[in-house]
Amino acid sequence: MSAILPPATLGMLGGGQLGRFFVSAAHEMGYQVWVLDPDPHSPAGRIAERHLQAAYDDYAALDELAQGCAAITTEFENVPADTLDYLAKFVTVRPSAAAVSVCQNRIAEKTFLRDHGLPHGAFAPVHAEDDIRNANAGLFPGILKVARFGYDGKGQAVVNDRDEALAAFRAFKGETCILEQKLNLDYEVSVVLARDENGVVKCFPTAENSHRKGILDVSIVPARGSACLRDSAAEYAERIAEKLGYIGTLGVEFFVSRGQLYVNEMAPRPHNSGHYTVDTCITSQYEQQVRALCGLPLGDARAHSAAVMVNILGDLWFEKTDSGEHYREPDWAKLAVVPNLKLHFYGKHHARHGRKMAHFTVVDSDFDRAVKIAMEARAAIGIRDE
Repeated sequence: MSAILPPATLGMLGGGQLGRFFVSAAHEMGYQVWVLDPDPHSPAGRIAERHLQAAYDDYAALDELAQGCAAITTEFENVPADTLDYLAKFVTVRPSAAAVSVCQNRIAEKTFLRDHGLPHGAFAPVHAEDDIRNANAGLFPGILKVARFGYDGKGQAVVNDRDEALAAFRAFKGETCILEQKLNLDYEVSVVLARDENGVVKCFPTAENSHRKGILDVSIVPARGSACLRDSAAEYAERIAEKLGYIGTLGVEFFVSRGQLYVNEMAPRPHNSGHYTVDTCITSQYEQQVRALCGLPLGDARAHSAAVMVNILGDLWFEKTDSGEHYREPDWAKLAVVPNLKLHFYGKHHARHGRKMAHFTVVDSDFDRAVKIAMEARAAIGIRDE
């Protein structure tokens, strides 16, 4: 297709923080944005030219979006693939419904990895209790996960044996699941990349990630460990994008177990572990999303400094005292005094436990100093290891 140039209007399905960053990037590049999201307090909708407050299967709203936008993308992998398919009849949609549908279902995702010779942990689909009773014993201890709509540690349970797996399956009300072998984890890494309509790929530096309660806590760039492992992760991510026929920004999460890489999951959108690209890279993951959507050449993905990104969850707004839990604003002054720290709020309506509210990124020419400053700042505002 010919390039879509400013001041064209772009469409965004989903209105969370990833969508908000997309809107900001598009605005800086001269575009207007319409956001479709059912949340009346959508962070992206608040700064877009228009917020269509509607469900993702509201066809009247989809028709309006298609008529008003030159191209449409998503920031949320659980937008129904049928919605993307429908919109694609009228307007450019990137990534495609076919690519997104693979990432929406853990069974489809692991099957895709197996069929394309990409490294992954052992797994078995679970549609009924007998699938657990007949599962290979080598899958235990394992993790039982719902096949769809699980995120940030939700919809999954560690299961040491068949009895625990059966109990978890019943707790998930018999929803289709996947049983994955639990790997001995060294650490986790991720690669965010952008791929354009010509198959050109730009990979951002591989990040090392740590989690708390299943939610991303800290991302360190570049990932510690060998350059060979970082390069291998990028190569696998590129292969995934190619095999998916992917156009847009894609996040790929990996486990490192006994020094070997295993693909954990793919996110057909910008990724939380790629927040650092806003402050550390020549082109951010969100600008790349705009460029790929509009048929523009991809930007340079190089990092100009080391970076440490720290997630700020809604838990920080709740202080525990002898008389109970009290709501209070965190002491942002402790972050404001750090000159190479960049704080980003997401504009969410209210804080709650486990909700991603903001993040900060420390950038520095010295890797070790960046890590030290970020961890000190993290502790100063009250984020505690548990």
